[in-house]
Amino acid sequence: MGLGFRIAIEFVAGIAVGGGIGWALDRWLGTAPVMMVLFLLLGGAAGVMNAYRAAKGMDESVGLGGAQRRRSGRTNE
Repeated sequence: MGLGFRIAIEFVAGIAVGGGIGWALDRWLGTAPVMMVLFLLLGGAAGVMNAYRAAKGMDESVGLGGAQRRRSGRTNE
């Protein structure tokens, strides 16, 4: 269940950050919805990529997975 929540949060966070950056750039540059749409798409792509990496376990080189491997003396290199 924890992994499912993490995947959902990774996806939503990517979209939210992309939308926020796009909105701020639109307000600063006065370019209506152009930047917001562009960064929403980029944020969505980043969210999908992060969710895929989390689901496949590709991000274990840092954080808890990496610390446990270093403690036990195992490496993937």
